[in-house]
Amino acid sequence: MKIFLIGLPGSGKTTIGKHLAERLSLPFIDLDFEIEKAESQTVQKIFAERKENYFREIESKTLKGLCTGKGDFVLATGGGTPCFYDNIEVMNNSGKTIFIDVQAAEIVDRLSKTILVERPLFAKLSPEQLKDKIQWLRSQRIPFYRQAGLTINSDISMDELVSKITYYIRPSP
Repeated sequence: MKIFLIGLPGSGKTTIGKHLAERLSLPFIDLDFEIEKAESQTVQKIFAERKENYFREIESKTLKGLCTGKGDFVLATGGGTPCFYDNIEVMNNSGKTIFIDVQAAEIVDRLSKTILVERPLFAKLSPEQLKDKIQWLRSQRIPFYRQAGLTINSDISMDELVSKITYYIRPSP
């Protein structure tokens, strides 16, 4: 089974994905990392040199390649992945989608503790601008995220999160 984790940057898709993949004995894939391998440059460089539109095209192409490929996996998408082209539809038709729902204030707190220059959409923002950007992104992206098969609030322990997702993805008898 193909499992897709979606949500805002900083929502914990990679962290949760690694735990889930381990629990399910599936490979874990980070979509941004796959793009970096294919393009031989970082996401930050792609954004800087070729801009976001190019990145979104490569992102969609890479996602579709993974969806049509053989094998099961747990995939952490980029925050914007479900919001461009027909990506959310492709993911929903290819496997199970899970929206990791985290409130904007928590995202801002988490991102404030990271290296923002590694996140192209936030690299040059002040703390106040970061807060505004996250709130705006959430308002724009939530209609796409809500198309996921399952929405999970991340205000529970990692073990509970993984257990809830595992229960959701189990095939019906």
